[in-house]
Amino acid sequence: MNIKESFIRFMEEAIGHENALVAFSAFDAPASTAVRYNPFKECRKMDGRMVPWCSHGYILPERPLFTLDPLFHAGGYYVQDSSSMFVGHAFRKVIADMELPAGRPLRILDLCAAPGGKTTDLAASSRERFGGDYLLVANEVMKARVGILADNVALWGDPNVVVSSDDPAAFASLSGFFDIIVTDVPCSGEGMFRKDEEALQQWSEDNVALCQARQRRILADVWPALREGGILLYSTCTFNRLENDGNVAWTASELGAEVLTQEDIMGRMPGVLKTEMGYSLVPGHVEGEGQYCAVLRKTVASGVGSVRIRSRKPQVRTVQIPDGLQKLMNVPVVFRTRGETITAVPQNIASEVAVLEDALHVVAAGCAVGVVKGKDLVPDADLALSIMLDADAFASVETDRMTALGFLHRDAVLFPEAPRGYLLVRYEGLGLGFVKNLGNRCNSLHPQSRRIRMDIK
Repeated sequence: MNIKESFIRFMEEAIGHENALVAFSAFDAPASTAVRYNPFKECRKMDGRMVPWCSHGYILPERPLFTLDPLFHAGGYYVQDSSSMFVGHAFRKVIADMELPAGRPLRILDLCAAPGGKTTDLAASSRERFGGDYLLVANEVMKARVGILADNVALWGDPNVVVSSDDPAAFASLSGFFDIIVTDVPCSGEGMFRKDEEALQQWSEDNVALCQARQRRILADVWPALREGGILLYSTCTFNRLENDGNVAWTASELGAEVLTQEDIMGRMPGVLKTEMGYSLVPGHVEGEGQYCAVLRKTVASGVGSVRIRSRKPQVRTVQIPDGLQKLMNVPVVFRTRGETITAVPQNIASEVAVLEDALHVVAAGCAVGVVKGKDLVPDADLALSIMLDADAFASVETDRMTALGFLHRDAVLFPEAPRGYLLVRYEGLGLGFVKNLGNRCNSLHPQSRRIRMDIK
C-alpha cells in the first residue's frame, strides 16, 4: 500500500512511531468480519470469537453470504466492524451506574446515525440496562441515507427508537433535552483505508482540516440540546490528533466540558491504545478497522430554550383505529396515524415522542402496525419484526431455510395446512413478515424494497 509521507507523520503524532509501524504493516491485510447479535431476538450463533468489549459481538473466521441468511433479515444480528462496537462499550460504561431521571425516561441522541450499527447497539444496551425506560433518537441529515437507517431500525425491532432527519442545528431548540448524545461525526475516514484503497488516495491534510472544522460546527450546533451534567460520546473512524484529541480538547475548553476517558472509567482492553483524551483502535493492534472514542461531561448550563412548534397541515383522511389492537402488543401502547398507516408507540414514551414530532422531521417512531382496509387490518411488515408484537397475536408458520428465502425473494409460497387469513412467517422462531393465506395461494406482504434480489438457488 502506497502511504503518503504526510499521513505517516499524522499517524506518528497520534499514536507514536512504534504503534504506527504496526498499523502500517496491517494495512495490506484483509479486513475482518464481525456481527453483533440482538439480545432480544434469540438467534443461532455462527462460529466465531467474542469481541473483547462487546459480549454480543463475535469476530467470524470468514465472511458468509449474509444476504442468504434469513436470520439477518429477521434482525437476529447486525453486521458491524468490531472496532466500531467500542463506542457501545463506552456507552455501557457511562450508563452502568446512571440513575433514571425522575418522572421520565432516559433521553439519548445518536446524531449521525446511518446506517444504524451504533443505533442498534445503543438500543440493545439501553434496554438491557433500563428495560423500556429510554428514548433513543437516531438522526441522519442525509436524505439518501435516512431510509437505510429506518430500515435497519425496523429490522432490529426496538420500538423505543425514533428516526429523524435534521441538521444538527435543529436540535438547539430542544434545549437541555438529552441526557446522552453520541456523535459519530463524518471524518477523513483514515480507518477505512484497509477496506477502501481510494480513500487512501483521496486523503490530504486539507481534507483533514476541513473535516475538523465541520466536526466542530456539528458539536457546537448540537451542544445546547445536551443537559448540564449530560454525557457526550465523541467518535470518528480516523486516527489523527486534529479530528480526535484536538476536537475533544476544543470541546472541553470552548463549549464547557470535562473529559472522562480515564482507564478507571473505561477499563483497559486488549490492543486499544490510550491517547491523551480518548481511545484509538488501530488495525494491527486490534482485528477491526479504525475507531476513536472519547467521553465528556457537560459542565455548563444549556441556557433557556423552548421547543419550536412546527405548523402541521391537517390530515386529509382520518383513519379509524379498530378496537382490540392492544392485544397485538406485549406492552401498553398509544396508537396514532401517519398518513393511512396506524402506528404504535410505547405508552411510557408517547409524550416524549410528541415533543420530538413538533420539533424535528420525524421519519419513523414506534412501530408501524398496519393499514385498515374495510373491516380488516392489513399488518405492516415492520410489525412482524418488532419485539413489541405479542407472540400469539397472529397465527404463524415456521419455515425451512429455502422457503424463508423464497418468501424474502417474493417468490410464490404455499402453506395449505396453515390457517386462512394473515400469517406470520417465521424462521427459527423469528418473524420475517406476513402473508395472506388463501389456501391455494398466498399474497405476500413483504415489501418490494426489502426483497432479496440475488439468485437464491
